[in-house]
Amino acid sequence: MSHHLVRLFLLLSSVAIDASSALHSDPFTAGVGLNIDCGGTSNFTSEFGRPWVADGYYSGGAVGGGATPLPVAAGAHSPLVPLSPPARRTATRALPGRYYLRTFTAAARSGAYADFIAAVPDGDADLCFCSIATDPPVIASVEVAAIHPLAYGAASTGVDLILVNYGRLTAGSSLFGPGFTNDSDAFSRVWQPDAYFRRRDVPVKALSTGGHQILGANQAPNYFPVKLYETAVTTVNSADALVYLLPVDTRLDYMVWFHFAEIDSGVTMAGQRVFDVLIGGENATRIDIYKEVGGFIAFKWHYIVENLTSTPLVVKLVPVVGKPIICGLENYAVVPLDLATVPSQVMAMQALKESLQIPDRMGWHGDPCAPSTWDSWEGVTCHHSDNGQNLVVTQLDLDSQGLKGSISDKISLLTNLVSLFITLFCDFSNVSFLIRDLSSNQLTGSIPDSLGSSNLKVILLNNNQLDGQVPEKLYSIGVHGGIIEIIHSLCNKGLRGVPTLLACPLFWDKQGLSHCKIAIGLSCAFILIMLLLLYLFCIRRRSDDYDFEFPQDLVTIAAKRNRYQRQKLMLVEMEAPNSNGFPSTSTTTH
Repeated sequence: MSHHLVRLFLLLSSVAIDASSALHSDPFTAGVGLNIDCGGTSNFTSEFGRPWVADGYYSGGAVGGGATPLPVAAGAHSPLVPLSPPARRTATRALPGRYYLRTFTAAARSGAYADFIAAVPDGDADLCFCSIATDPPVIASVEVAAIHPLAYGAASTGVDLILVNYGRLTAGSSLFGPGFTNDSDAFSRVWQPDAYFRRRDVPVKALSTGGHQILGANQAPNYFPVKLYETAVTTVNSADALVYLLPVDTRLDYMVWFHFAEIDSGVTMAGQRVFDVLIGGENATRIDIYKEVGGFIAFKWHYIVENLTSTPLVVKLVPVVGKPIICGLENYAVVPLDLATVPSQVMAMQALKESLQIPDRMGWHGDPCAPSTWDSWEGVTCHHSDNGQNLVVTQLDLDSQGLKGSISDKISLLTNLVSLFITLFCDFSNVSFLIRDLSSNQLTGSIPDSLGSSNLKVILLNNNQLDGQVPEKLYSIGVHGGIIEIIHSLCNKGLRGVPTLLACPLFWDKQGLSHCKIAIGLSCAFILIMLLLLYLFCIRRRSDDYDFEFPQDLVTIAAKRNRYQRQKLMLVEMEAPNSNGFPSTSTTTH
């Protein structure tokens, strides 16, 4: 999988407004807005009076060839393609709040808009565009507009949810909105025709107000435009239902907004037009517009859809009395704000990226662990931290990547790392590994002392070309019940066994009785006492006693396959995913 990234740093401070008044204002009432022509070199105003600013310092990347302009595209003249992450620019003034953001991504002869609503608590929005395909993302424009802080149910959703637009539809009208027509929208929303999402086998007809004024629109907190309620569609046949097929991702919840207005002058009292709203086969509510608000008055209603099992999401307006009618429809995916990787581990991964000379094809850009729904960095596996507030790196699998360079000492900051598969050595002494698989990598040279750690349970070094002395720390893993594989076939034949003890004089050294002989004497005395106790109490060794015989060389350790398999199974169970879908890093004491 190949990843590419473009980053834009939007400083939502005193853009196009008086800074002194903005610091004491809600960004929506202060009119904060910004339209960036990505890759552009000069400011300009579109044919609909929309100001665009040149991309002087907002983003990182390189200017590419412009896409063929779409009939309704605004500002998409000089797309931006990524080269490398830019330096962050510090904001001096910022206005926290909620914002509507819209992007235009360009291709050779086409492009696509996408928009979402999100809270920006510190006024500094960092947008990362990451491609999971082979081609880099090409960004033509980014638009930002402040919205009312309570819009779209913010009082209940809070700042930890993002509303991603899956369809903002106007019924009976053509596309309209800032940048496309002269029609205004307080939030700079763009409304597209509903025909693309409505089932075509049901004949419909369009309605309009016929000059009547619409009341109840363009009001806080959502400020839905008046033009939205000036048109509508209804069925031709009174027995037919209006049916919409909305694209959804079944892994997400959705917030669906319905817009109604009784703009048929023939309906003058309650009970003349009544219909049921069915969402995903469930009867969500019954609507009588005239009973709710009267005629030619905007009426809004929304519904949260959860636990989807199929796609598309089917919305039906089923007639009860008269024919169903609708003015507009909005469908937003409710996306939880993702966690971020622990900052110290981000620093470590960035250092590894530089020291290992990670190629761009591996997508090591942005946050190493986010989004958590997929492996954003190739070869990197993450899980939630113990407190659930961050993401941490738990596994690095960089086998067969043709990497060069060295491993940064900052790898010691990856304190949650439990598995490493890599082709290079460095100082691992401060990292709490459980498993190290460095086998079959054509490694040469000696094994550094720092490879051992107190938590290491499995070390696989077979099928390499290692030589030199085996560090005592590493050898002790097998002695203390761990798993160690170093000698295999004719590989690693240059390795020598456990280091010999220091030379020890027979009884006395220059300073007197040698310390090592004192230790040997005490050990012998202890053994004699134990043997005496065994003899006195006639304790015989049972058939199921364990053999604590010291291994004579590394080959005998590797040969104990039964114990190897039992402990390997235990470690596999330790690595099994927990309820959150991530491997557990906790250890069990036996």
